[in-house]
Amino acid sequence: MKQQFDDAVVGAGIMGLAHAYALAKRGRRVIVFERNTRAMGASVRNFGMLWPIGQPAGIPFQTALRSRAIWLEVLRSSGLWHELTGSLHLAYHDLEVAVLQEFIAEAPSGHYGCEWMNAAQITSQSSLINPTNLLGAMWSSTEICIDPREVVAGLPVWLNETYNVQFEFNCAVTGYNQPTVMAGGKEWRANNLYVCSGEDFQTLYPEAFAASGLYRVKLQMMRSQPFGDELRIGPMLAAGLTLCHYKNFQDCPSLPALRTRFENEMPEYMRYGIHVMASQHARGEITIGDSHEYDEAISPFDKEEINELILAYLRAFLHIPNLQIVQRWNGVYAAHAAELCWTNRPAPGATIIASPSGRGMTMSFGIAEKIVAEILGEH
Repeated sequence: MKQQFDDAVVGAGIMGLAHAYALAKRGRRVIVFERNTRAMGASVRNFGMLWPIGQPAGIPFQTALRSRAIWLEVLRSSGLWHELTGSLHLAYHDLEVAVLQEFIAEAPSGHYGCEWMNAAQITSQSSLINPTNLLGAMWSSTEICIDPREVVAGLPVWLNETYNVQFEFNCAVTGYNQPTVMAGGKEWRANNLYVCSGEDFQTLYPEAFAASGLYRVKLQMMRSQPFGDELRIGPMLAAGLTLCHYKNFQDCPSLPALRTRFENEMPEYMRYGIHVMASQHARGEITIGDSHEYDEAISPFDKEEINELILAYLRAFLHIPNLQIVQRWNGVYAAHAAELCWTNRPAPGATIIASPSGRGMTMSFGIAEKIVAEILGEH
């Protein structure tokens, strides 16, 4: 007799886990299928930044805040490590100051909670920040640091123990004809299928993906040796290049001039979509990145030139004694030019949810709550 579930989820990355949680906490019987022995995609290849401050005002920012609230419920209940670090966007040039202060001036209308800090206030928070030519920074308290590898490995255990969510690893879903799920050479039964397959556009419903407008983005990142408690960077950090990356800054009047400056003075950074950020996890490893290459430019082979550019820019704003890079990797995620999160219902009972353009860690729980409520007919 086939096992019967209310819902099946494809993918044990963060978007799949968020949907499993949203369903299971409603008392539904949930099974999650993961084609690998553990989640190995973009969900474990990122900074571990829950980053509301980077989301545009309106629905994206409000979704990020709701996701943050759910994240805190989950993290506190599961006991997984997290730190309410907040964030600093550091400014070393007058145009960077202008963009940040323009954003801060309009922040109340978008319900952002951020403020300007002078150089003395900044260096009192972190002695590792380079004080030379430091003009100030934007402080935001909403950002949370997690270790994505630990969280994505730990949440399945917690979901199983707390909500009896069943996980089938090393078990790829190859088809669905409501209510039959074909996975791992077996048949299962589920009334609904949630496809959270990341950048896999071929296995399930390839026709829907082909017409979606989704594209792939590759990033390169690094992680340092663990410093323990001996060296802490404090808040998660970003600098001037980041202002050209996140869409929350897109309406700042000084941004075009700043972008032109970077294009003229740092063309190689703009070519590879490099903006440099840093986060630090429980054991003291510092995660550093990243870059952006798209679709046909994506190669399985990393460019050491990109890593060198990232580290050079990092040294401009952060002094880390005896820094050793012990891991280098790349990640690929799905992105869409217009949609916060692309969804599609290609067959009865089936819903595709494509990760939201590199914002999956920040947005996943808020997006899952909304999608599940809609499918179940809740207000």
